[in-house]
Amino acid sequence: MDRCDALIVGGGPAGSTCARDLVRAGLDVVVLDKQAFPRDKTCAGWITPAVVAELELDTADYAKSRVFQPISGFRTGAIGGRSITLGYPSPVSFGIRRREFDEFLLSRCGARLLLGERIDSLERTDEGWLVNGRIATRLLVGAGGHFCPVARHLGSSKGSETVVAAQEVEFHLSETQRDHCRVNPAVPELYFCGDLAGYAWCFRKGDYLNVGLGREDNTRLSEHVAKFREWMIERGRIPRDTPERFHGHAYILYGHAPRPPCADAALLIGDAAGLAYSQSGEGIRPAVESAIMAAQVIVAAKADYCRANLEPYAQKLRARFGKPHPASGASAWLPAPIRNALSSHLLASPWFTRHVVMNRWFLHAGQSALGA
Repeated sequence: MDRCDALIVGGGPAGSTCARDLVRAGLDVVVLDKQAFPRDKTCAGWITPAVVAELELDTADYAKSRVFQPISGFRTGAIGGRSITLGYPSPVSFGIRRREFDEFLLSRCGARLLLGERIDSLERTDEGWLVNGRIATRLLVGAGGHFCPVARHLGSSKGSETVVAAQEVEFHLSETQRDHCRVNPAVPELYFCGDLAGYAWCFRKGDYLNVGLGREDNTRLSEHVAKFREWMIERGRIPRDTPERFHGHAYILYGHAPRPPCADAALLIGDAAGLAYSQSGEGIRPAVESAIMAAQVIVAAKADYCRANLEPYAQKLRARFGKPHPASGASAWLPAPIRNALSSHLLASPWFTRHVVMNRWFLHAGQSALGA
């Protein structure tokens, strides 16, 4: 029988960040993940300076052997329409490859690692949990993304959740492809769907290109992706032989899921708790911040992990991300022609694009790093 103070299910940024803070506090922590690392993770892949600060990331050291692409501007517009380019005097984000980023965070967390092992069974015990019949833990932390088995065990319901579906591809550019890729590495490109139900992106990180599209309404998602890919090829932005096969993933926007973030002897963090930002779908910063807040509450509980002692975590989430307000989409009540006209008008405005779309929705420039 293997015993630990806390078992974290999921080795992504949420799980590794929580593990690191708990290990620092003196807890015996195990991180379990169904995959071996490094592993590919479907994600556009960029982080803001706030995340860099929260992770105490030594950027010079990190960039020695990994992709770390400074972002100092954005090219934005509506799919099929014109675009505008915004510039910033200093980097406002940094492009990373999740394969490298996640392995780095996990390798430095200091926890014991059980990789390549799935959750086959979860059993509640008097002292906590028994996992896979052989791992006894006093506390279970679900950090396994949208399909986290801990979230399912605690009662998440697929039928009652509004899920964002996305498809993307990230690939290494050949020499010929580099010559035919006009996406500026320092200026990622974001293009919004006419009905405001999603957006697409093209992001070059050194010799890697990431192309994808996500929508709240996942009807005919592959068709939307194929049309966007072809449009970008016709405009000469990406190579003509950009792969046609994209990989899919799903996540929940904050406030769109009735997943309780805590229960007796259990917490959910990151995408497992449905914390992606509602306007952009970005999940790395909420994952990291929820992990830090969860670790604070866990340490303060002093090994008594009843729900009452873990409830401050839910309070911290509300204070940080706001009160959840489920919705079917900010513009879903508008007729399609009005939505299309509205998006074209707003996205053609440099002021609106800079101050609302980028600074507020994507960069969260008005919110300091957690603990700053």
